[in-house]
Amino acid sequence: MAAAVVAPSSAPAAVHPARVRFLRPGSPSSSSPSGPVVYWMFRDQRAADNWALLHAADLAARSAVPLSVAFCLSRRFLGAHARQLGFMLRALRPLSRRLAALGLPFFLLRGDAPDVLPDLFRRLGASTLVADFSPLRPVRDWKDALCERLPAEVAFHEVDAHNVVPIWVASDKLEYSAKTIRSKIHRLLPEFLVEFPKLPVPAVPWAGEAPPEIEWDELINEVIEETGEVPEINWCEPGEEAATEMLMGSKDGFLTKRLKSYDSDRNDPVKPRALSGLSPYLHFGHISAQRCAVEARKLRNSCPKSVDAFLEELIVRRELADNFCYYQPHYDSLQGAWEWARKTLMDHAKDKREHIYSREQLEKAKTADPLWNASQLEMVHCGKMHGYMRMYWAKKILEWTNGPEEALSIAIYLNDKYELDGRDPNGYVGCMWSICGLHDQGWKERPVFGKIRYMNYAGCKRKFNVEGYIAYVNKLAGGMKKRKSDTLTSLVRKHLKSMDSVEDKTES
Repeated sequence: MAAAVVAPSSAPAAVHPARVRFLRPGSPSSSSPSGPVVYWMFRDQRAADNWALLHAADLAARSAVPLSVAFCLSRRFLGAHARQLGFMLRALRPLSRRLAALGLPFFLLRGDAPDVLPDLFRRLGASTLVADFSPLRPVRDWKDALCERLPAEVAFHEVDAHNVVPIWVASDKLEYSAKTIRSKIHRLLPEFLVEFPKLPVPAVPWAGEAPPEIEWDELINEVIEETGEVPEINWCEPGEEAATEMLMGSKDGFLTKRLKSYDSDRNDPVKPRALSGLSPYLHFGHISAQRCAVEARKLRNSCPKSVDAFLEELIVRRELADNFCYYQPHYDSLQGAWEWARKTLMDHAKDKREHIYSREQLEKAKTADPLWNASQLEMVHCGKMHGYMRMYWAKKILEWTNGPEEALSIAIYLNDKYELDGRDPNGYVGCMWSICGLHDQGWKERPVFGKIRYMNYAGCKRKFNVEGYIAYVNKLAGGMKKRKSDTLTSLVRKHLKSMDSVEDKTES
């Protein structure tokens, strides 16, 4: 995509001008639209705390034109399965109703954005397209194509509603590590980590083409039937309300009930309740990272270490992942690794491996390592894997396959297929960190790994109760195979709570 232009100071005041970019200026009069504004929702699927929607609403209000929202249901974006698509669609249903209650019509289009949005724009006589930001190649390709296919008079704005500090503001280059980007982000937080304004009521009611009625049950059943190789999960309820409940609900919210143990317990796989549980909601944009940060910051006096650790993961690490995928076009291949990492991996690519497993064996958890098998089963049956185990899991794939290219390909394939938060910059960067030393340093050289950081079973035993984790996953996976879907939620919650009382009997 050609270099975008940062929006001038005439951008709507409610949204920081640097958060908005012009991908295409449109006609000379496009700065004051005469036709409707359309917000193409993609990465940030929410009505609340959404800078892109706020920008579109402000633009429509200042120009006295109506506003609508469009969502393009692509066919299996990046190989999505029923697990991901079901979660997304079940959240879009209440979102469409919420938008309608706000006076914003919701157009659900079937197909990729470049194929379906131009026709909608012509029918509506729309003047401006506002889009979510995403660093991933397919989405950027879609935007390039839209610049070619939209009517010539249409202006095209892009808004980073996903990151606290807009990606192009935080840094103008590929950052080497968290250390190199952290100070840049922290310096900008006072300017960007602010409370959200309220979404204004549309100044001009919608009087144009009415969106077709959506038969949600029929649509969801159709998509699930077509993509059902990986089934949906039932322990995590989708949508904005569920995301808010996970963040700060009175019964079991992360900030209200579980935050204090985050700093000490988040790297212990037998204590999963120490984690926030927010990653699926952040991935689908059901909640804003900025909202999570604003609310967490209010609690810093009571548990500063946990709040600081949470904000490091939520802001610095997440935005480092977006930085990598935005500035490195080969974010999912060995080509994207630093030169020292590529060299050491290729120097040891032919080293003898103790085991060589095929992708099918790994997918079915048929290895000689019960800990690795448990992590794979957790992902397959629950749609998640503890963050600490994701590192061990990926590094073992490097150790057990024919070379780094194959290892990275398999890790990304399995992650994207089974993880509810797969197909995400965090996932690509996690696999690249584990296998290609991304955002890391060189370590003591050893067979197969070269200078890439090494992890093994014995090291895990020294850090947490390995046997407890394996037993937990095996019991959980067995229960998910046998029980009906209406009992899955209570089963998972029961086991998650039981893990809080598991004592670590190994040496710390």
